[in-house]
Amino acid sequence: MGMGSSGGPVSGRGARRAPMADINVTPLVDVMLVLLIIFMVTAPLMLAGVPVDLPESSAGALDQDKKPIQLAIDGSGAVFIDDKEVMLTALPDRLAQIAARSGKGKDSPQIFLRADRTLAYERVMAVMGALNHAGLNRVALVTLGEDGGAPASGGRIDGDEVPEPAVP
Repeated sequence: MGMGSSGGPVSGRGARRAPMADINVTPLVDVMLVLLIIFMVTAPLMLAGVPVDLPESSAGALDQDKKPIQLAIDGSGAVFIDDKEVMLTALPDRLAQIAARSGKGKDSPQIFLRADRTLAYERVMAVMGALNHAGLNRVALVTLGEDGGAPASGGRIDGDEVPEPAVP
């Protein structure tokens, strides 16, 4: 006599059920995990366009005010300026164009030089010499952090100046 037809617990006010006051967070957790996976997959792709195996360094990151010019040398010795391949013979002319457009000395743009760790020292110094001859002296060498994590810009040589390469 006292049982309702629903078969469930009956509140004191008749056969109506009490409203559910709990929030279902399962869909929220599902969406957040999908977003986390998306960011984890796409974050490494946003680092750089040219694959370079960077050496490690304990130097910290540099402060920057303008967008730097990315200069990369891959494992085969090919040179890239902002992800566009430049032939080594055309490199001095291209750097002279950048210097003419942006200025020389202290007004020159920041150059981030990324070189593959397997490259010969001679190739890196040839590119640094071309930068120096073009008047682009604000060069920062990009390396991996000590933990092998994200690239850190560091290793500025002698303040802002790039040394003149030794000519045999």
